[in-house]
Amino acid sequence: MPEHIIYSANPSEFIPKYIKSKFKMRLSEFLLEVSKVMVFFGIVLLVISFAPSVWYFVKSAEIEKISQILARPISEAKLKPETIVSKTYEPRFDPKLPLESRLKVQSIGVDTEIHEATLENLENALKKGVWRVSDFGTPADRQKPTILAAHRFGYLAWSNLYRRKNSFYNLPKLKVGQTVEITWKQRKYVYEVYGESKGEEISDYSANLILYTCEALNSPVRIFKYARLLEI
Repeated sequence: MPEHIIYSANPSEFIPKYIKSKFKMRLSEFLLEVSKVMVFFGIVLLVISFAPSVWYFVKSAEIEKISQILARPISEAKLKPETIVSKTYEPRFDPKLPLESRLKVQSIGVDTEIHEATLENLENALKKGVWRVSDFGTPADRQKPTILAAHRFGYLAWSNLYRRKNSFYNLPKLKVGQTVEITWKQRKYVYEVYGESKGEEISDYSANLILYTCEALNSPVRIFKYARLLEI
C-alpha cells in the first residue's frame, strides 16, 4: 500500500490527501477567476448606469439648453378651442391623502411629488423631478390639459433609485391601457393612457393628461403619452 495514501473509517477520507489538496487549489483558482469576472461586469454595469449622469456633469453648461429643448413644445403650443375638453366630474375628497401633489405610475415605478414652476424657472422643478407646466391645466381645472414633463436621465446627484422614481426614465415603457394616478388637493385622479407619439410637438391637446420627456440626452425628439380621466 503506498505510504502517501491514508485511509480512515470516514468514507470521505478514502480520497488521497494529495488529490484533496489539488482539488482545493483548483477550486480556489476557479473562485478567484469567477470573482474577477463578477467585478468586471459590476464595473461595466456601474458605468452603464451612471454614464448619463456623468454626461450631464461634464456637459453641465448645456443642462439649461437641454431643459429648454424639453420645454419647447410648451412654449410654441397653439391650442385650438375645439381640441379642449372640459368635464365637471371630480373624485371624492379624501383627508387621508397627502396635501402635496403627487404622481404615481405603478407600471413604470414612478412615485413622486409634482413640482410647480413657471416656464422661466422650469429648471428649479426639473432638478427635483417632474414639472407641471404652469400655463396649462390642473387635474381639477380641465379647460386645458394637464401637462407633466421631466428629464429621462437627470443629474449626477441623482441615484439610480431616485431617477427611476422621480423622473421619466422609464416613460417609454408606459403602454396604452395602463393607468396613471395624480393626487391633487387630496383627491385622487385616475387616468388611462390611450395614445402616444414621438416628435418635436404635442399632437393631441384633447387629452386630459400629457406626459413627456426627451428621447435621448439632448435629442429634439420627445416621447409623448396621452391619457383620459376615468370617472370612477
